[in-house]
Amino acid sequence: DVRLVESGGGLAQAGGSLTLSCVVSGITFHDYAVGWFRQAPGKEHEGVSCIVNEDGSTHYADSVKGRFTISRDNAEKVVRLQMNSLKPEDTAAYYCNDVYGSGLDYWGQGTQVTVSS
Repeated sequence: DVRLVESGGGLAQAGGSLTLSCVVSGITFHDYAVGWFRQAPGKEHEGVSCIVNEDGSTHYADSVKGRFTISRDNAEKVVRLQMNSLKPEDTAAYYCNDVYGSGLDYWGQGTQVTVSS
């Protein structure tokens, strides 16, 4: 079975840092891209960042640009999201999404990030 397991969430103070990890198993990891999304209570699902497998290009939402860094280790089948200068508005459940061709993708169960002011 394909599994995506996120970890690294928790409680941080504003200005602090957390690193989220998404470990992929049960599939080759020859994907198109992996993305991180988040959803806060009462807010819409938001794309945070993604990294394309073929060329390693990265993309960020304007709200996190300059503060978050996405990376992937294909040998370990892990994608990380380094989050610096955290803000209370970064509080959300964070999910990773592994995208393959033909509309096939997989989601993790999420990890909660809470940033206190």
